[in-house]
Amino acid sequence: MLAAVFLWGAVPSVLIAYVFNTLLGLPVYWLVGEGAAADTISAAFIAPVVEETAKAFALLVIFLLRREEIDSWLDGIIYGAMVGLGFALVENVYYFLNQYQSGGLSAWGVNLFMRGVVFGLNHALFTSVTGLGLAVGYLSPNKLSRLVAPVAGWSAAVFLHFWHNLTVSLGGGFILAAILFDWGGVWLILGIMVWALVQEGRWLKQYLAEEVHLGTLTPLQYQVACSARQRFGFVYGRFFSRGFRAGRAASHFFYECSHLAYKKHHFTLFNDARTARLVQQSREKVARLSRQLQA
Repeated sequence: MLAAVFLWGAVPSVLIAYVFNTLLGLPVYWLVGEGAAADTISAAFIAPVVEETAKAFALLVIFLLRREEIDSWLDGIIYGAMVGLGFALVENVYYFLNQYQSGGLSAWGVNLFMRGVVFGLNHALFTSVTGLGLAVGYLSPNKLSRLVAPVAGWSAAVFLHFWHNLTVSLGGGFILAAILFDWGGVWLILGIMVWALVQEGRWLKQYLAEEVHLGTLTPLQYQVACSARQRFGFVYGRFFSRGFRAGRAASHFFYECSHLAYKKHHFTLFNDARTARLVQQSREKVARLSRQLQA
């Protein structure tokens, strides 16, 4: 799934964006004329809408056809960031080559530093906000939130993209505003990711506790599953003592434990028959893997 959304960002979304940016930019250049003003208008008012829509299509497909893969806000952020990284990879290569041809090695070096280092996470930031909005909407039991959150996420991504392109196009002191705004957004998303990880840790403790009483997990397995440090130590301990297959089996077991906790959380939100079936299927899988791990 991650590879698929990355490739969508790298190839189809870039091609779609190029076609529509060109078509929608033609009237601007016809009315304003060739020059910096037309470039700024096109970059600030056309490119953000076109590119964020093209990138968001892959996320929309996931949320419509593979929504069972979305367990938390963190998933939406990660899928969105992967689309953005794929898009940035191809777009940056285009700009690097263009700058080298037009300005030589020195221009190429400046462009490499600005696009690859200073603003290297921009596209990941923009589309991660779209993914966050979709995840918030999907995981909300409130019908209004389910409609508003995806639109708000996409709109926020477009605005962030617009502000970056506008300030960079204006140049001068506006570059500092672009850097502060963009990196502020990156740190905000990182903060949300940390909060989501803490929340997921609470879900593991809350929803897997019942599985000990049901006999799905042993008390020791529950203790290890609820601790990232102990999970890491257990998996790599099995790997070095019993080989690759044993380590992989342990990793798969803890993945399924997390999956079970997420599905139980979904059931508390929506209380629907489909999620109840998924919970039972996941519980049976965890119980089977637990027995294999003890063998």
